[in-house]
Amino acid sequence: MSVSLAKTRRLLPPRSQLLLWRRTFSRPALHAGRDPPSSLHLPPFDYSPPPYAGPTAEDILAKRREYLSPSIYHSYKSPVHIVEGKKQYLFDEKGRRYVDAFGGIATVCCGHCHPDVVEAIVNQTKKLQHSTVLYLNHAITDFAEALANKLPGNLKVVFFTNSGTEANELAMLMARMYTGCHDIISLRNAYHGNASGTMGATAQSVWKFNTVQSGVHHAVNPDPYRGIFGSDGEKYARDVQDIINFGTSGNVAAFICEPIQGVGGIIELAPGYLPAVYNTIKKAGGLFISDEVQAGFGRTGSHFWGFETQNVVPDIVTMAKSIGNGTPLGAVVTTPEIAEVLTRRSYFNTFAGNPVCTAAGLAVLKVIEKEHLQQNAHMVGFYLKERLTALKDKYELIGDVRGRGMMLGVELVTDRELKTPAKDETLNLMDQMKELGVLVGKGGYYGNVLRITPPLCFTKEDADFVADAMDLSLSGM
Repeated sequence: MSVSLAKTRRLLPPRSQLLLWRRTFSRPALHAGRDPPSSLHLPPFDYSPPPYAGPTAEDILAKRREYLSPSIYHSYKSPVHIVEGKKQYLFDEKGRRYVDAFGGIATVCCGHCHPDVVEAIVNQTKKLQHSTVLYLNHAITDFAEALANKLPGNLKVVFFTNSGTEANELAMLMARMYTGCHDIISLRNAYHGNASGTMGATAQSVWKFNTVQSGVHHAVNPDPYRGIFGSDGEKYARDVQDIINFGTSGNVAAFICEPIQGVGGIIELAPGYLPAVYNTIKKAGGLFISDEVQAGFGRTGSHFWGFETQNVVPDIVTMAKSIGNGTPLGAVVTTPEIAEVLTRRSYFNTFAGNPVCTAAGLAVLKVIEKEHLQQNAHMVGFYLKERLTALKDKYELIGDVRGRGMMLGVELVTDRELKTPAKDETLNLMDQMKELGVLVGKGGYYGNVLRITPPLCFTKEDADFVADAMDLSLSGM
């Protein structure tokens, strides 16, 4: 059974409603000279978890050290032990509630354990947990149809995967097969995954192992804060043409980018950059791949997909994270012409598109639409960004506040003119905010950017609590 979902790209509220929201979000709270709060109180919430009787944090840490990869690390000096989640909140083993301003790394969009998503997963699991795409089942086709209806143009053929890395690997393979070219252009500071191909497209040394990673060129990053051309997107785009002229045969397979770099520190590409690059890549016979793993599914607020913020339409779109609200699920969506290349050999994936995950994905789309989560991300995200910008005017440690919707970044620097990364201060601020009841992430090449990517059901009261916790923490630093 299919679901009818509007193909409208923007879900902004009527102007009268937006003005009402802005009046409701009191302007005095944004005043840069406001004193930090002397104490904080979590927003009211009508749920308390039952007593926890499982392993202690010390037991879990000991087992992690013994049985899990030593590459797995944890946040905070004293790691938080999470045992339950509801909506935009997480609970530790003592029943303490935290505002989740990281959303499982921009993954939880509907809220933790949303009843509609849980119900879809449980009901499907009771009927059929797994079979194979070699047999017919409506769960995968229902979700594919609904997902295709959220994309513009002829983007209507869906390949399901298990993760964002896998989605990007498949997109790069398809681009190379379709064009007959090997060269792909990515951006410096990008993150696209940790498999062989996507590690090549990734451009931060901390995420790259010393293995063969061929055929990927990295263009100058159009970073409005640290970039050499500021916010002039067209000047940055010239480097892509230079790479084609001096680093390739003159033809390329694809250009791949995140419309907002997530791991790289919530960096919005300079205005006008993607349209200029799009034209350059097309002249070189290449495809445009938009990596929507973090920015997609309404997280930007203003648009459902990140690429729409620069008014371009990709040839291939990759996605994961919010697509399943935490369910291991990803997807590649492209045109019928490009999709055909995988018929030249056998392409198969055992678990991708299994009934449980696709049932969850369909439930997520329904919840986003029914609860107007994109609209909420736009309004509350706009308010939170204003609160954070007011703190920038108050504290020299904050060098930049950026992003949109529920994808915001706060970059900390010890010197605003030199933009010296404040890495230690970032870790200290995260720890202090955790003690106050707020969990945020960290990103950027220098590890000095607070990543704020909460569930899209975040409220104005949650935004105030996050901003007040940051204010109080910074006042003591």
